[in-house]
This record gives sequence, C-alpha cells and structure tokens, in this order.
Amino acid sequence: MATTPDPVEPQPARAAGGARKVTRHRGEGQWGMGHFTPLNANEQFKKDDDGLNVRTRIETIYAQRGFDSIDPTDLRGRMRWWGLYTQRKEGIDGGKTAILDPHELDAEYFMLRVRIDGGRLTVAQLRAISEVSEQYARGTADLTDRQNIQFHWIRIEDMPAIWQKLEAVGLSTTEACGDTPRAILGSPVAGVAEDEIIDGTPAIDEIHRRFIGNPAYSNLPRKFKTAISGSPLLDVAHEINDVSFVGVVHPEHGPGFDLWVGGGLSTNPKLGVRLGTWVPLDEVPDVFGGVIGIFRDYGYRRLRNRARLKFLVSDWGAAKFRQVLEDEYLKYQLVDGPAPAQPSGVWRDHVGVHRQQDGRFYVGFAPRVGRVDGALLGKVADLAAAHGSDRVRTTTEQKMLVLDVPEEQVASLVAGLEALDLRVTPSPFRRGTMACTGIEYCKLAIVETKERGRTLIDELEQRLPDFAEPLTININGCPNACARIQVADIGLKGQLVTDEHGDQVEGYQVHLGGALGLEAGFGRKVRGLKVTSAGLPDYVERLLTRFQADRQDGERFAQWAARASEEQLS
Repeated sequence: MATTPDPVEPQPARAAGGARKVTRHRGEGQWGMGHFTPLNANEQFKKDDDGLNVRTRIETIYAQRGFDSIDPTDLRGRMRWWGLYTQRKEGIDGGKTAILDPHELDAEYFMLRVRIDGGRLTVAQLRAISEVSEQYARGTADLTDRQNIQFHWIRIEDMPAIWQKLEAVGLSTTEACGDTPRAILGSPVAGVAEDEIIDGTPAIDEIHRRFIGNPAYSNLPRKFKTAISGSPLLDVAHEINDVSFVGVVHPEHGPGFDLWVGGGLSTNPKLGVRLGTWVPLDEVPDVFGGVIGIFRDYGYRRLRNRARLKFLVSDWGAAKFRQVLEDEYLKYQLVDGPAPAQPSGVWRDHVGVHRQQDGRFYVGFAPRVGRVDGALLGKVADLAAAHGSDRVRTTTEQKMLVLDVPEEQVASLVAGLEALDLRVTPSPFRRGTMACTGIEYCKLAIVETKERGRTLIDELEQRLPDFAEPLTININGCPNACARIQVADIGLKGQLVTDEHGDQVEGYQVHLGGALGLEAGFGRKVRGLKVTSAGLPDYVERLLTRFQADRQDGERFAQWAARASEEQLS
C-alpha cells in the first residue's frame, strides 16, 4: 500500500548580506512538500468535507426538500463525487457560456454518470440502465468515450430510487466525477479475444476494491484517469490517461504491462510517457496505488488549470517520477521492460463479428456518436439474452459489443441489431465519428455537437458512398476536448465564428491529422482554418476528395494531412 512521504519544509531565502529573509512560500499546494493550506475554493470545500459524504445529505435532505434546498458548494462541487453535474438551462446560447455566473446556467436537473469499469455490463445491468432512463431521465442515455453511460433530466428527488435500482444489480455512480479516481478503462474484449496478450480484469477489480470510495484517495488535485488493457489493438487510448497499463510480453518474464503516466488533453494536451518498466498482473494495483499516491501528495493544487498529473510528469520527467514511485511508495525496484508493439489493426473499436477464445463470437456495433436511449438499450438487452449472451460491453469509441454469441446465432443477432439501426458493418463515417455532450446539456459548451455529428454522418454517407478509408472525426462543444479533438484525423473544436454575412454563428476550429496508436500525435492547426456548423459537410467533403486525389499508396489521412499544403487543407 502506498504511503504518504514525510513533509519537507521549504527553506527560507537569503536576503542581501547573507541574512535569512522570512517569506510565506506556499508553493504549488503540494501536500508532500508540507503545503496543506487550501489555495483556492475547490481545495477549501474538499478540506471542509469529503465529497463522499454528500450522499447522506442528498438522501436525507435534498431529495426530501428539493433542488432549492441544496447547499451551493454541494451543488457545484461535492455532488460530482456521486456522478451528478448540474445540467445546462435550456435556451442559453453559446455566447453566454463564459459570461453568466454558474447559477444562471444551472437548470434544476442533473446529468448523472454511471461508472462502468472496463465497460462491463450484464444483461440485467443493461436492463436496469434502460429502466432508469425510461423512468427518471426522459429516455436519455449517452455512451461516453470513457465507457460510461450518462443520463440527463435527473431530478434530485429521484436519486434515492435511482441508486437503489442501479446498486441492486451491482452498478455504481461512486466517484464517476469529481477530483477522484474516475472509471477505469479496460479492453471490452478482456478475457475473450483470441489475440489477447494478457487479461487485465483482475487488476481492475482489485483497484476498484481498494481505491474506489476510499477516503484516502477521494481528495486528489483533479480528476485521475486510468486505463488497463492487454489487447494488441491498444484499445483504451492509453496515451491520454493519467496512468495506463499496456499489455506487453517481457522476453524473460512473459506477459505483463508497460507503465505509462501523465497523459491528458483539454486546453494543454500532453501524451503520456513510458517509465520503461514491466509490471506483472498481480503488482498492477500496488503500482496504481503508488502513482495515485504521488498525484495526491505532489500534484499541483494551487491552480486548477495546472492540477492534472501531466504537469507534474512534465516538470519531473520520467526518470524522477519512476525514482519517487520506487523509493517512496513501492519500496522496491520495478523491472525494466519493453515498449508495446504498434497496434495490430487500424480500427480499435472491435466493431464487427469476431471469434472468441472459446469458439463463440462477439459482435460489435456502432450507434451514431454514442447517442442512444433507454428504450433502445432495453432492446439490445433483449437481443443479447435471446441470442445466448449475458455480457454486453461499452468501448472507448462510443460503441457497444455483445459477447458469447454461439456461431449459429450470429447472423440472427446481426440482423436484429441492424434492424435497430445499430450497424455491425458501418460506414467509416458512422464508425469513426464521436461527439461530446455539447450545448444541449453541458454548461461549458459553446456549440451543438450530437445532432451535428448525426447529420454529418448522413451527409457524408450520401456524398461519399465509396469512401472506405479508416477515418476519425471528433466533435467537441468547447476547448476541453472531452471528445479528443487533438488526436482525431479531423478534430472540430466548437466556438463562435463569423459567417459570410458577418454574423456570429456556431462553428468549429479545425485540427487535422491527430492520431493515437499509429504514430500518436496531435493534429495540425492551420492558421485561421474555421468552419461554420452549416458549412461543415461541404468542408469535410472537399477535404476528403482532395485526400483521395492526392494520397500516395497506403497513406493514411493523418500522414497526408501532415504533408499537405495549407491550401489543400482549407
């Protein structure tokens, strides 16, 4: 178990002439440096009361007395520890997002996030999610790129009943949001894929048991994102998580994990760095505890925009981070190990029909931009059960899988899914387009995203029916990159732009040629390259037509975008 290092007091500076000058050095608010005094309002409310404690008030006070009874610090702070964010009030346009005070943006409804570690769901759990959606969330249910499901239109009065229904089938909203260890990404085909290097499921379960809901790790400087996968497809976006364990085979010790730390996007994106270690499966929880302990104790708490682990890793470097991890937290030296191989496929979403280790099959399908609803999820649960499956999975690409399908049942399941417009053989546009929540519900958003993504898919399928290259189009409603715009082939960052008539309208700044897995890197920004929402289909059609005309043999879009002229990309 990780331990907290002894505080180190900062040394006072020397004044001219050699005398010591007394200063009030508060540093970056690092607990491991002895700086425990809260330096901003977020740190203060976390010190005043652990976010985990708010559930009791929700159940005994707020659910009984209604929205107006909620303490403001609980409303916009601690309730996130239980997966609750206030929803955007209807009718407020994107131009007011950064102008209005928080209470002016709040509707009296909530987004509720259900954490689904490893993307793992039983049929009973999927049915419970469907029922919550239908009964309490006006039918809403979005698949996220962190394998969670999000509801909207949640009333505080309904939360006790919602928790009762979810927890009765083993689901949870604990630390789905907040400055906490968020849901653990895992390969959706862990334990079943024929090409799997190692199954990380036992480590995910042990991390959840030891760390989730544990007050020792419920006050972190910011959110903490984890990924564990033994798939050679590199299917959990390991480069952009705070800590990732990536399946590798050590030449002497066999299958295990390569350790990465310090990834993250938002307005200051950084790819994670390798620590050069090989971690056996049974040591993954201890190593996770060491990394999250470093973040808790040495993370920068002074400024929220520098409080993610990526900034500490950037300042320390991989060598120092590894040394602190080994010397102060693990108390033993990690084994040096190899880097993961390049991904074994271009698509990493597991869409399609695939044979499992046991001879049965899993079937992956693609909704549009993760937008589903409770009734649809109920039908998926019924289809899975009718075809011999009790296991459904969510992916990091806003897709879903049904596992354990007997060979003779595959064709029938595929037909049933396709009849629901859940494509098992989707176009590259359906398969590769993701979108964040957007202005419909999110208080940070500036533009609409989900419907724009849905209509863009339809437009491109009609305009470019023969386009068959793998392509990712990621649409975000603001600069915070929840939909990973910097690492998409075509990344679209929502903002207000000026149209040909001189009017301010919804639009996007364009990022081109980003990637994860194969030659991971951030997309290229062309000076002044922005597009209106209405003009987006025309722009993408023009761009992809130029790519098809100019590409070299085997050249992927990201490679072409890196060498194309600004004129070709405009």
